[in-house]
Amino acid sequence: MSEWLTYGSMFASSFLSATLLPGSSEALLVGLLLAGKVSVGLLILIAALGNTLGGLTNIVIGRLLPLKNQGRWHDTATAWLHRMGPAALLFSWLPVIGDLLCVLAGWLRFAWLPMVICLAIGKTLRYLVLAAATLQGMQWWH
Repeated sequence: MSEWLTYGSMFASSFLSATLLPGSSEALLVGLLLAGKVSVGLLILIAALGNTLGGLTNIVIGRLLPLKNQGRWHDTATAWLHRMGPAALLFSWLPVIGDLLCVLAGWLRFAWLPMVICLAIGKTLRYLVLAAATLQGMQWWH
């Protein structure tokens, strides 16, 4: 597989995994790390960038939703998110919940810069931890 295709696949997979569409960028990252033919740092950077941009897509979707009360879940979610603020996006890496957090953060119209910073940190830490665990496991087996 060419480097361009390898990194392009990682970007596409991580982007789609961060949207409301299903994806498995973690499996691709681990597979590429196990193959050992790519730059680990560049792979993590591309995965984090794609995943962050996918999360921003969810935030934009949230911004497009009308601001109206949706019931009891709305009160609970908005109270928690207002208390946490953009820092809630540090948990945007969580499956399913992370996508919802991004949509709700956009819907609540949080400020862009804190949202992007917290989103990028959360998404990047996910891939750093996964890569570190994979590489550590590879050393253990050798």
